[in-house]
Amino acid sequence: MDILLQQIINGLVQGSVYALVALGYTMVYGILGLINFAHGEVVMVGAMIALAAIQVLLAAALSPLLVLLLSVLLAVAVCMALGYSIERIAYRPLRHAPRLAPLITAIGVSFVLQNLAMIIWGREYHSFPQLLPNASHHIGGAIITEVQITIVLIAILVMTGLMLLVHRTRLGRAMRAVAENQTSASLMGVNINKVISTTFMLGSALAAIAGIMVSANYGVVHYYMGFMLGLKAFTAAVLGGIGNLRGAMLGGVLLGLIESLGAGYMGALTGGILGSHYQDALAFVVLIAVLVFRPSGLLGERVSERA
Repeated sequence: MDILLQQIINGLVQGSVYALVALGYTMVYGILGLINFAHGEVVMVGAMIALAAIQVLLAAALSPLLVLLLSVLLAVAVCMALGYSIERIAYRPLRHAPRLAPLITAIGVSFVLQNLAMIIWGREYHSFPQLLPNASHHIGGAIITEVQITIVLIAILVMTGLMLLVHRTRLGRAMRAVAENQTSASLMGVNINKVISTTFMLGSALAAIAGIMVSANYGVVHYYMGFMLGLKAFTAAVLGGIGNLRGAMLGGVLLGLIESLGAGYMGALTGGILGSHYQDALAFVVLIAVLVFRPSGLLGERVSERA
């Protein structure tokens, strides 16, 4: 029972991160029908920028909470600018090209960002400073840290804010209109380019927050950290129903739970022979199963909510 509770807690924390990143995939797909495979690298850039800012601000003897807040704001701003640049330079010229062209471009942008990060920050793993209190709390026989609680709470707040933006604001109506029919939206006065760029920027902001969450939880940052995280988040988006915001959230949480429970129980049942080393494989088993048995995902693709 203790193993079950601990793995559920771990899965919820990991699933919260997957959900935030998956939302970036699903928003872009909902509007453009494009899988932005460079999105995982935006997560990595957000973590790297936050780390660089933290190192500078700590040297200025600021309070840890203020350092974290300023670093998050800087990382979000940089990633939003990066998301805008990627859309404007790499994707917009290919908007009416065959679908294979932007897909290959997305993979190319991913490798470019990886290599730029490697040149700037090096190949080594970087330690991410612990700025929040990390006291542990016992729930039954399981342990949850204050950092993990903060990650889940922030993820819930951010996802709630995004849903309100999409369904209750003028920008959200424009995003849903573009997702429904770009030509009709344009005739109604919607600035298509502005909406698409804003969508990329919003997704990139979520990626920056997710990157900082992952770094704070595990305490390390690496130039390659976004690649596998991005693939898993894409799996989460497909699991929930890519193009569906609620599906991305549900898929992220479910994938986190599946990975955590699967790895925990495989390790316990096999005496450690199978376990966390096979956690990544579980994500792709889930992806294959969804594509075979339910290609539209658990919630399907609801066109009216694809933005």
